Amino acid sequence: MDRLMGLDVGDRTIGVAVSDLLMITAQGVTTIKRTNIKNDINELRKIIEEYQVTKIVSGLPKMLNGTVGIQGEKVLEFLEKMKKHIDLPVELEDERFTTTISERMLIQADVKRKKRKEVIDKLAAVQILTTYMQRNKL
Repeated sequence: MDRLMGLDVGDRTIGVAVSDLLMITAQGVTTIKRTNIKNDINELRKIIEEYQVTKIVSGLPKMLNGTVGIQGEKVLEFLEKMKKHIDLPVELEDERFTTTISERMLIQADVKRKKRKEVIDKLAAVQILTTYMQRNKL
C-alpha cells in the first residue's frame, strides 16, 4: 500500500503529515525543529521508514500573483538537497494560505497562542496533503 507524506518546509521547522493507507485522510505526525540539513533529512528518513512512505508532497509557497518568491526558492533548494539523500518522488502543491487557514481553524477551536505555535506547521502539512489528495482524487 502506498502512503504519502506532506511537508510544510519553513526556515525553523518542517511540519509533517502522512496519509492513511487508503489515501483518504491526512494526519499530522510531527513538527521537526530544523538544526541542519543532515539532521533534518535523518528525521524525515525515520518518518518515511516508520510509515512506509512512497511519495512526498511538499508545499511550495508562492506569491499572490502565482510566482515563486524568496521563501519558495528556499523550499526548492531544501528539496534539491533532500532528493540527494531520499530516493522518493516529490510533488509540489501550492501552499498559499495554508498557514492562515490553519491558524484560523486553531483560533476558532480556542487553542491558546503558545499551543498554536507548536502545531501550526503540522496542521499546514495536513492542509497541503489533503489538498493534493483531493485535487488528484486519490
